[in-house]
Formats: sequence, C-alpha cells, structure tokens
Amino acid sequence: MRPINQQVVLVTGASSGIGEATAIRLRQRGFIVYAAARRTARMRHLLGLGIHVLALDVTDDASLKQALQVIMQQQKRLDILINNAGFGTYGAIEEVPLADGRRQFDVNVFGAVRLIQLVLPIMRCQRSGRIINTSSIAAKVYEPLSGWYMGTKHALEGISDSLRTEVAAFGIDVVMIEPGATNSQWAGIAKQALLRDSGSGAYQKLVWEVAAQLDLFAKVGSAPTTIADLMERAATARRPRTRYVGGFGSKTALFARRLLSDRQFDAAVALILGLGYRYYQRRKS
Repeated sequence: MRPINQQVVLVTGASSGIGEATAIRLRQRGFIVYAAARRTARMRHLLGLGIHVLALDVTDDASLKQALQVIMQQQKRLDILINNAGFGTYGAIEEVPLADGRRQFDVNVFGAVRLIQLVLPIMRCQRSGRIINTSSIAAKVYEPLSGWYMGTKHALEGISDSLRTEVAAFGIDVVMIEPGATNSQWAGIAKQALLRDSGSGAYQKLVWEVAAQLDLFAKVGSAPTTIADLMERAATARRPRTRYVGGFGSKTALFARRLLSDRQFDAAVALILGLGYRYYQRRKS
C-alpha cells in the first residue's frame, strides 16, 4: 500500500453528515481528500482544513467526468472512492410517485454505479484501489413505508458483492459500510417525504408511527463521526473487511434479523412501532 499521505480519496455527499465527517477524519489522518457534493457553498469551511472541494451531481454524467478529470490532472491517480451521496424517500409504495422512486434509485444506486464505472479504469491501470459504498442496515432489515429507500440499499449491496468478485484480480477492494440510525439530516428529509406522499389516506395510522420513529432516530442516532470511524478503518486496513457495521441499533437489528423468521420479524417491527401484529394481517371473518 502507498503511504497514507500519498493516497487520494474522493468522498461524495460530503456537504453534511457522514460524508463531511469522513472527509475531515481522513484528512486528519493525512490522506489527500477531495470532498464532493452539489452544495459547494456548504463545504467552504473544508478548504481551511486542506481538503479539496468539488462540485458534483451524481446523477449528471458530465459532472462526474469533470470531477474525475480535475482529480487526475492534479494528482494523476485515485486510490479510494467513497460513494456516500444518497437520501431517503419514505412513503407507501402505493403512493410514492414513480418519478420520486426513480429519483431515489438514480441517486442511491445508478449514481454510485456510474461513478464506479468511471473510476475502475483508473484503478485497474494502477493495479490497486478501494471502493467503499455507504450502504445501511436497511439492506438487511425492513420496516413499512421505507420500501423505495431500502430497495436501493438492497440493490447496492447485491451490486457491491458481485463487483468485489469481478475486480479482486486487479488489486481492487470493495467494501460496504452499514450504519444504523445516525443523527443527521437524513431522518428529517425522509419524514418530510413520508408526510407529503402518505400523510393522509389509507396508511395514515402507520405514517404517524413511522414518523415518530424517524424523530427518535434524529434524537438518539449515532453521531456522523461514529460512522466516520468505520470509514477510516475501511480506508486504512491492509486487508479490509467486506462490511463494517456500526451506529445506533445496528448490531441488535442485524442479530434479530438473523435469529427471527420473516413472520417473527414482522411481529417485532409491529411491536416496535406500537402496532398489533394483526395490523399487518387481514382479519378472518
């Protein structure tokens, strides 16, 4: 492995939350860090820390190519890509407009995969590299009104697992970070979408229970620096794990999913949300 102070890292979604904390943490460790996001004004303070700031929209192919061109012109290499850009759309699968569902997949899945496609030729030529994808425990568990978001995380994990076996021969590692509840803007954005699309109508009772849970996540969720710790471990390990799990409730949730059957997990979700298990079942006449 090259010395840390010679390794170049690109972090997407770095204007707040986990991405911002990760960019700062890796710069403190000595990496050459490029922090990228659509909202560059929110990253100006990073310049004072020696972090390079890039405008990047993961759904815009020209923007992706321009960002990589800048990095290659300045550094001639890219050692680590951290695909962190993403957001959560909550709402009943029936009620979320398909355009919003597509937008969710465009950002969380297709944006990340397109950037991977553009980065891989660089890393193959180097015969080394590391791709770190921000997944979630949502890739392993589920709850109502989160299908679009959790669907993106399930998809990203499946793609990442396949990718890992494709690029190993080129000296490229693929790692997934699986956070639990995190204290960031994510929960507020998800709640806003939830209330907008499903705040009235057939799913209203369920909406308010899930909205209360999102409020709780925002209050008791782990600090973004907790997940930045995982990112640092994934970036610096000589032989990284395929997955790193951490954050509020993450290990408990994954243990429960392994232990319980689907029906038992359904019942556990109902209990957590304050609903009777029969809420999920059609009552027999």
